Amino acid sequence: MSGDEFTLDINNPDDPKVLVVGNNPDRQNIYGAALGLYNSRIVKLINKKGQLKSSVVIDELPTIYFKGLDNLIATARSNKVAVLLGFQDFSQLTRDYGDKEAKVVMNTVGNIFSGQVVGDTAKTLSDRFGKVLQKRQSMTINRNDKSTSISTQMDSLIPPSKISNLTQGMFVGAIADNFDECIEQKIFHCEILVDIAKVAAETKAYQSIPVITDFTDENGVNKMKEQIQLNYNRIKEETKQIVAEELERIKNDPALAHLLQQQE
Repeated sequence: MSGDEFTLDINNPDDPKVLVVGNNPDRQNIYGAALGLYNSRIVKLINKKGQLKSSVVIDELPTIYFKGLDNLIATARSNKVAVLLGFQDFSQLTRDYGDKEAKVVMNTVGNIFSGQVVGDTAKTLSDRFGKVLQKRQSMTINRNDKSTSISTQMDSLIPPSKISNLTQGMFVGAIADNFDECIEQKIFHCEILVDIAKVAAETKAYQSIPVITDFTDENGVNKMKEQIQLNYNRIKEETKQIVAEELERIKNDPALAHLLQQQE
């Protein structure tokens, strides 16, 4: 955060860009605040008319606090911004965002894909997927007669037990848009079996992430701490300069001069 190499308007038609930020499990509480600041600023800049189509992908959402997330989900679609959130369980969201905000996020999201989850999350998803009219048939056989009865009742489309027992590579989901084959239900139940061999082959073709910043000098000594300290000192001096310039500007402006305390 000590440089100014780029701006955060990632979907600017004149200067589009891809911004990737990552958290560190060892410094999650420290970096989470910084990432939250980035995200809050990005949301305000990209959620506007006339910008390029863009996407905000957040994995492990509970590790950062995303201010204005519910408003982004509710309004971003009209501005061609797709939002993708990933986390392990609804309980994580409730723990880190609070009951009210977590419920708003969960209820505002239109499309949901889920693997195996248990407990209250499985029940919540089952309720979200809705119920359908299920046909049940029972047969009674006695010594003299045999009778068959058919009844219908509303049952969960995807019961919690089904969600709790999903195997690896199996998912359930609900979408907000209509498909021709499920216009009335607006729900689909998808089961995707991942081809492990194919995934393994693709993984072998992955390329290593290039080193963007290296603090090693020509003698092979890691100067990261020294560079961080230099950046820290520079930012402090720049901050003092900004404060001094603003105080001088306010002092010389008759309309604002009264805001400064008069020194005797």
